[in-house]
Amino acid sequence: FISAVCNFMSHEKCLKNVKIPCSCIAPSLVRVPVAHCFGPPGHYKRKFCTVCRKSLESPAFRCEVCELHVHTDCILFACSDCRQCHQDGHLDHDTYHHHWREGNLSSSARCEVCKKTCGSSEVLSGMRCEWCGILAHAACYVIVTPECTFGRLRNMILPPSCVQLFSRNFSKLHCFRISENLQTESDEDDDVDGLTQGSAKDVQISTDSSKQTLKIFDGNDAVKRNQFRLISVPRIAKNEEVVEAALRAYYINDDQQEYELQTFTQQVLLSDDVINRNDAAEDSNLGSVFRESVPEAWIIRAKPKDEEVIRIYPAWLKVGMAYVSLRVNKDSTAQTVIKEVLPLLGRQTECPQNFKLVEVLMGSKQVQRMVLDNQEPILNRFKDIRKTSIRQMNQTRFYIVENSKSIVQVNLFVGGLPPQLSAEEYTNILKEELAIKTNVVSVSHVYQAQGAVVLQISCFSEAERIYMLVKDTVINDKPLNAVVIPEVMASKIPQNCCPLLVFVNPKSGGLKGRDLLYSFRKLLNPHQVFELTNGGPLPGFHTFSKVPSFRVLVCGGDGTVGWVLGALEEIRHKLVCSEPSVAILPLGTGNDLGRVLRWGAGYSGEDPYSVLVSVDEADDVLMDRWTILLDAEEPAEGAENGIAEPEPPKIVQMNNYCGLGIDAELSLDFHHAREEEPGKFNSRFHNKGVYVKVGLQKISHTRNLHKDIKLQVDQHEVELPSIEGLIFINIPSWGSGADLWGSDSDNRFEKPRIDDGLLEVVGVTGVVHMGQVQGGFRSGIRIAQGSYFRVTLLKPIPVQVDGEPWIQAPGQIIISAAGPKVHMLKKSKQKQKKTGS
Repeated sequence: FISAVCNFMSHEKCLKNVKIPCSCIAPSLVRVPVAHCFGPPGHYKRKFCTVCRKSLESPAFRCEVCELHVHTDCILFACSDCRQCHQDGHLDHDTYHHHWREGNLSSSARCEVCKKTCGSSEVLSGMRCEWCGILAHAACYVIVTPECTFGRLRNMILPPSCVQLFSRNFSKLHCFRISENLQTESDEDDDVDGLTQGSAKDVQISTDSSKQTLKIFDGNDAVKRNQFRLISVPRIAKNEEVVEAALRAYYINDDQQEYELQTFTQQVLLSDDVINRNDAAEDSNLGSVFRESVPEAWIIRAKPKDEEVIRIYPAWLKVGMAYVSLRVNKDSTAQTVIKEVLPLLGRQTECPQNFKLVEVLMGSKQVQRMVLDNQEPILNRFKDIRKTSIRQMNQTRFYIVENSKSIVQVNLFVGGLPPQLSAEEYTNILKEELAIKTNVVSVSHVYQAQGAVVLQISCFSEAERIYMLVKDTVINDKPLNAVVIPEVMASKIPQNCCPLLVFVNPKSGGLKGRDLLYSFRKLLNPHQVFELTNGGPLPGFHTFSKVPSFRVLVCGGDGTVGWVLGALEEIRHKLVCSEPSVAILPLGTGNDLGRVLRWGAGYSGEDPYSVLVSVDEADDVLMDRWTILLDAEEPAEGAENGIAEPEPPKIVQMNNYCGLGIDAELSLDFHHAREEEPGKFNSRFHNKGVYVKVGLQKISHTRNLHKDIKLQVDQHEVELPSIEGLIFINIPSWGSGADLWGSDSDNRFEKPRIDDGLLEVVGVTGVVHMGQVQGGFRSGIRIAQGSYFRVTLLKPIPVQVDGEPWIQAPGQIIISAAGPKVHMLKKSKQKQKKTGS
């Protein structure tokens, strides 16, 4: 057997065991409507549409928060049944049920109940909880305990009951801080194209000469947008057959006797004036309808009724029923409905004035709520919705809600402001540039060093206006950025929970960063995953500022890790958990710090779930960080008119190493090459090839760096040998895994460690020497070991710190320990053995 609506297939003997609801009744089974978060359309291999159950051969949409995949022409019929990742001011419960999603499992997936295979790459089969990841057959999942414990990653997941976000006017992409750079400009255009393309696909199926293809609109809204579905019916078809096919096309499971067809000519297609189908002779109408050339357009309408049975959902009232059914007539208003519903809910003693009736449209992209006026005739409301779209009527619910003074509070992080100003000065700037209304907007947090503020806004429309305006605002030639951030209620976080704050640099590692963003949003709560190109690390640390204990995972290269550690150092004093441990998922080219902490030479597509398990089992270690003071005594080269002030002293932080001379010169040439053609630098293999190329060009350099610099270690002058590069190393890995210091024992120096409070100073004689070190044939020239260094530059020299190069003017460079040691996470050896076996 195959369903005529959703293409569900079943053996005859299996029909009595079918547990999967058809797409036409799925909206009525949603417990709490939550809209999906659709990114741009893409190609997804071996995936199936949740609505029509067919494979996704053409471009399709996927939800960025849950495992929903859907065709472009099916997106309007998808249920608003996404994962609920935060509270929106209405719900308040601490127990969570499994959130089941059907299909798109690997063919090796096994059922938790019967232990047999439940996945398939041929059809949509099997069920998966999108929080804990438990798998089951459609027939087995109903006997699984309903409460969800979040599975193996429960200690790392930020529980949804602890997160509050008022998000009424914001799209889901804004709420989850998902980059919109690939997002198409107009959703309406998407829908039109999708429906038309999908319809064209169906046209090709009906090549039978005895069949006729018809355009079906489901209401005035579809006519205005030119959104139609195509149906194929016999050339000599009864009215009832066409109505039944039209209802199936729109996934509506109602009695066909309650609907009728109206037709209109192409000339009035965009007009609201539609010709009513009258009771004229059937044959004459059909003769005009079924033309060979152009499919006739029809509108399916609901017949008017004198009374209806409607469902009223008790929403967030604590009652033991899902909904109550009520018969309404032309005299029924929202007020009379409330009076009749309260006794049915056991609330007969309460005053009806304390309640309101809310109409909720459960769209797949947005859940829209509208409070009905007390005098609003209910039947008129039904009539208006059905006239607009009978599909929308199928996705509309009515809720009875208590009148409570809901406090609106939207937190908006605004960055890119001038640094080192007071809260009053920032408020004045925002008044001037964004015309903020101070009666509903206040500055709740100020980050002076970073030039950022957090705005607390008590009006949805004002929050949306500011958010959209910030995108186009530039102050001192620097664009502002805005991020909607949730509020984490620290008091509700379970005692044994240590949530993981994830930072991903999507520009690192080719496209792997984007794939990881998607995977981590699925495996964790999306509110704990932050994209570093959207405001940097600060919005993430601010969101977690009240969390008593948390860990950090940084997905990126060594430069990204340094960026996050630097931000942590600056904001540490404002965090309740001032010393979170930091793990690394290496996505860069060198990844030296990742190698030292056993996270590997670079991410090569490992299962993101096993990465998170490794982070959970990792060991806490300490690592030194160093401050480098750069004090130029002469103006930089290239100063205009030859008259310039010396560069002001600047301070940079160092985690891995600092190089002067040939090492920094190669980095600088690579950096310039990447700036010229950034699109080519999307793989580690290509990047290393460019390094080799620029190295070969420097192979004939003379060794005279020792003549251009002076070195002082712990107040003692050190004589430099004949070298071309001087490198200060904090970790035993340099230049993509080379051991520059070497493993030979030496009585002059202590054995290096990353937490010994000492830096090692090594020299290299040139590009050939560096190549030999990279190949493991030689080590560098050991020069010194100490905790305080002063380097005097006698001429401009290339300098690089953790891969960031520049030309430093003559002057002083002072390197010293930077505050407290930082807590890092080192992958445990036991886990490596398990993974390898």
